[in-house]
Amino acid sequence: MPTNLPHTTQNDLSNKIRARVVELLNERLVDAIDLQSQVKQAHWNVKGPSFIALHELFDKIAGELGGHIDDIAERAVQLGGTALGTVRIAAANSGLKEYPSNIFAGRDHIKALAAALSSFGELVRKAIDQADKAGDNNTADLFTGVSRSIDKSLWFVEAHGQAER
Repeated sequence: MPTNLPHTTQNDLSNKIRARVVELLNERLVDAIDLQSQVKQAHWNVKGPSFIALHELFDKIAGELGGHIDDIAERAVQLGGTALGTVRIAAANSGLKEYPSNIFAGRDHIKALAAALSSFGELVRKAIDQADKAGDNNTADLFTGVSRSIDKSLWFVEAHGQAER
C-alpha cells in the first residue's frame, strides 16, 4: 500500500523511518480488520454443543482485536501518516486467507480461526522485527503486545478442540 506522510509532527524519527513504519502499520491494520471480521463471522454462525462458550469467546477475541486495530491505526497517525482502514481497503489488501462462509460446527470454526490467528500472529511477529530494523522501537513494542494477545487468543481457541479427542 502506498504511504505518504501528509501531516507534520515533531516526532524525532526521520521521515524515512516514519514513512516505512506507517506503511508497515497499515499492512497489519488491514490484516487485523480482516481477522476481526473473520472472528465475528464465526461468532455469528457457530453451532453445536459448545455454542455459548465459543460464541462468547469469539466475541471477546473480536473485542480485543478492536483495541489492537485502534492502537495500530492511531500509531500510524501519530507518525504523521494516514490510517488506511476501511473495509474495502482491508478486503483488497489483507494478507490473510479468505474465511470459509459455509461452516457452522464449532470444531470447524475452531480450526478456521486457529489458522487465521496463527497466520496473523506470524505476520505480527515479522512486523516486530521490521519495525525494530526500521528504527522504531515503540512500534516494535506495540506489535509485541499485539503478538502476546494473539498468542493467548490462539491458545484459548485451540484449547476448545484439544480435549474432545
